[in-house]
Amino acid sequence: MIAEGLAQGLEGLDLLLWGYERNFDPTLLAENLKLTPDERVRKAIATLRFVEELRRAGNAFRGAP
Repeated sequence: MIAEGLAQGLEGLDLLLWGYERNFDPTLLAENLKLTPDERVRKAIATLRFVEELRRAGNAFRGAP
């Protein structure tokens, strides 16, 4: 993806913004804004717990502590 932006002559902030625009889904933003702040925090915490569990599972698979 970055190579494509670089091939278009983009650099720095322009390259960063191009990447965001390309992967931006306004429907996800709209759905998130329908939630209350408390619901958003709970959703973020649930996501972090999921990431932590994935990390633990990956470490166990590799035999890492």
